[in-house]
Amino acid sequence: MNPVDNPAILSRSQESRTPVESKIPSLRPVPAPIHPHGRPLPKYVTTPPTPPPPPHLDDYAGIIGKQQIETLHFLAEELRGRRVKMVNSTAVGGGVAEMLNRLVPMLSELEVHTQWDVITGGNDFFEVTKAFHNALHGAPYELTRSAQDIFLMYNEQNRQRMNFDDDFVIIHDPQPAALIRARNDHAAKWIWRCHIDLSNPHPDVWQFLRPFIEQFDAAIFSSQSFARQLPIPQYLFYPCIDPLSEKNKELDDTFVQKICDDFGIDRSRPIVTQVSRFDRLKDPVGVVHAYKLAKKYVDCQLVLAGGGAADDPEGAAVLQEVKDAAGNDPDIIILDLPPWCGLEINAIQRASTIIVQKSLREGFGLTVTEALWKGKPTIAGAVGGIPNQIIHKLTGVLVHSIEGCAFQIRYLLTHPEFARRIGTAGREHVKENFLMTTNVKRWLLLFRILSGQKPVPIPSDTQSAA
Repeated sequence: MNPVDNPAILSRSQESRTPVESKIPSLRPVPAPIHPHGRPLPKYVTTPPTPPPPPHLDDYAGIIGKQQIETLHFLAEELRGRRVKMVNSTAVGGGVAEMLNRLVPMLSELEVHTQWDVITGGNDFFEVTKAFHNALHGAPYELTRSAQDIFLMYNEQNRQRMNFDDDFVIIHDPQPAALIRARNDHAAKWIWRCHIDLSNPHPDVWQFLRPFIEQFDAAIFSSQSFARQLPIPQYLFYPCIDPLSEKNKELDDTFVQKICDDFGIDRSRPIVTQVSRFDRLKDPVGVVHAYKLAKKYVDCQLVLAGGGAADDPEGAAVLQEVKDAAGNDPDIIILDLPPWCGLEINAIQRASTIIVQKSLREGFGLTVTEALWKGKPTIAGAVGGIPNQIIHKLTGVLVHSIEGCAFQIRYLLTHPEFARRIGTAGREHVKENFLMTTNVKRWLLLFRILSGQKPVPIPSDTQSAA
């Protein structure tokens, strides 16, 4: 792996950065303990920066090799000029939006013209779809006629305002699933891309959604265990990260140090971090309890960094629950960050000793992918698509409880050589399987399959999951 040469942080102005006093640990200013909820965010965090231009495909050659870039151009040759529409429920917050932010320009650079549309809706719609999301993950729920009507009404409003005169229409997740009713005599291929764990869905919600899903030409899931009995072909696509994005590119250590200073994180002591939305299924309160158990035996700090998503109305309530659980512990740092803070998240992850993702349910868990890519020893819940990323005790460690998480925090902090070894293996696992360039290849192969073009060799993880 050749590191990305990017010592300067291009998306932050020089005015927003101040030099670090020294890179010698003994001379670094150590932040004084503070109440975790009393520190205001730096001004440069609260102001959206100018987004950097997306990288070009050739920029990835140093990571995946020039031959892989040439393969993408070859696969796209017979698809040039085709039009693709991607539709989801939010442009900011969450892994789906992050992936589409990179996938859309990559496909367009290959002359597969791709447009991304976001559905709109009122608070009542997103409250219903959030409840659907939780229910499809297995949470209890009473499906009412009113909820069904709200779901259908907003889908119909979006159907009327959108144009679907494309060659491929990709609908992401349940929120816009009823847009399939816009299908007409046009020869477009419709694909449902499900990013959530459907291994144990609430039967009433799934039976309500299933008639819509069965009208698609194909469904895509993030793990083998998510596939359902459907009359349409099903495919396995692993979600991926962009190694050149703000959240994942290499950073200069002076910038990492500045971010830690600004947020009150002491790099001279072990740092345990969870990065995720403030969502009950991510179990941030459970992480607080695991940290408190581990803290009885090992010195460490806990950083909970995240925010909300535009289609998730529960975030503020969960954030307050986390603050209540944290109490007055000055070693728990809670950061409610806006969605444009990928660079700051990157720096915090790189400063961390251990990264945790103690999800109770998970579609895939791209925060796990991000942690592994940075070579960090990672502890994660053995749920959803996470076991596809973490091979227990090889690329990370899997846990099933608060006590198990606490034990692994203690073990990794007291066995640094083992922690280093699984961190190195985790990075290689991501390079082989979970980078955005691989995701682009899978989409190109699927477009060729659905359009009836001549067969080409298909990677094993793109085979039908049916």
